[in-house]
Amino acid sequence: MAAASPSPSPSPVSGSVLVLIQFDVCEELRLDQLQRAANARIVQQPKTKHSVPTYVRYHRPPVVEPLEPLLLAAGERLEGEIKFYDYGVVSVLYQLTFSGDWQSLVHLASQWVWDVDFVTRVEPIVRQRLERAAAAQVKPYARWLSEDYFIFHVREENGTPTAADLTRDHGREIAQIVRGDKLRLSEGECTEVLQSRISYYENDLTVIGWNAAFLYDSNAGAETAIQLLEYANSQLLEFRHYDELLTGVLDNVYQSLERKKGMLSRWRMSRSATRLHSILLEIGELTERADNSIKFLSDMFAARLYRLAAARVGVPDYKDLVAKKMKTAEDLYQDMVEQFNHARGFFLEVVVVLILLIELFYLFRSRGF
Repeated sequence: MAAASPSPSPSPVSGSVLVLIQFDVCEELRLDQLQRAANARIVQQPKTKHSVPTYVRYHRPPVVEPLEPLLLAAGERLEGEIKFYDYGVVSVLYQLTFSGDWQSLVHLASQWVWDVDFVTRVEPIVRQRLERAAAAQVKPYARWLSEDYFIFHVREENGTPTAADLTRDHGREIAQIVRGDKLRLSEGECTEVLQSRISYYENDLTVIGWNAAFLYDSNAGAETAIQLLEYANSQLLEFRHYDELLTGVLDNVYQSLERKKGMLSRWRMSRSATRLHSILLEIGELTERADNSIKFLSDMFAARLYRLAAARVGVPDYKDLVAKKMKTAEDLYQDMVEQFNHARGFFLEVVVVLILLIELFYLFRSRGF
């Protein structure tokens, strides 16, 4: 009887697990003051994957400084850095070196995505850093919005497989990692996850989900993807803020219109309309600054990668919501101006009639009627 052949050993993988935590802290951060206060450095422009000049450029590159390591309850020690963007977003990136098999990476992904509250752990660290440079904050917010995102970067695989081979052999595990799920996903769900993949060379792969991404690439190759994922999530955070801000503005306008009934109230509507118009101009300026803070001059792959990342995390959805609410607010502004103009026109007509009556009164009185 032949001896049973030994079962193949699990395929080893190594790389890094990164957790990205971002906070929208104020309307604007003065980067020059932050750089002086914290002795931070300016972030280098993202590199492209191919050997051509850099064509992905920040309008105003964020400044970055190192953080003390973060220790988790399970004993992991994460190295970190903090970035400050001029449009008021603070981004914290922690990194843990990983080495093990695919199932270990799947388990770690599920644990970090769902069981570890990184936002609560990191927020006090960010607040402490900002206290040292309070003057650099323009119109700080009382309540911070936050986003977290996870990036699983595999640097080495036995035999250096191509992206097609890796997807074929470990597509299920990649889908589980991106979803943060311990259980095996269905064929349909795996297919849906892997539709959001993109490659430049045959031996690199990026798969992007709404709360996590999987990268298979060298350190240098993954750098662009990590920075663009970070930027896309900061955009999501900004448009979430504008959406909440516009919701509050519209609620206040509706309540104001409900209270202001009658001709006299319409006359006072000019002040409300002017205030609404000022807010719209301010939001328009802020959205334009956040939306144009990075440029893709001629690197089409980086632009495609960013569009895919933005679509998967939800930037276009919130951007559309903001645009619709801006349109609603503009329509309300026009309606308020029209009501004020009608009230002013009616008032002027009344004044003209009163003047005419007074003139007639004195005319008849002078003739003895």
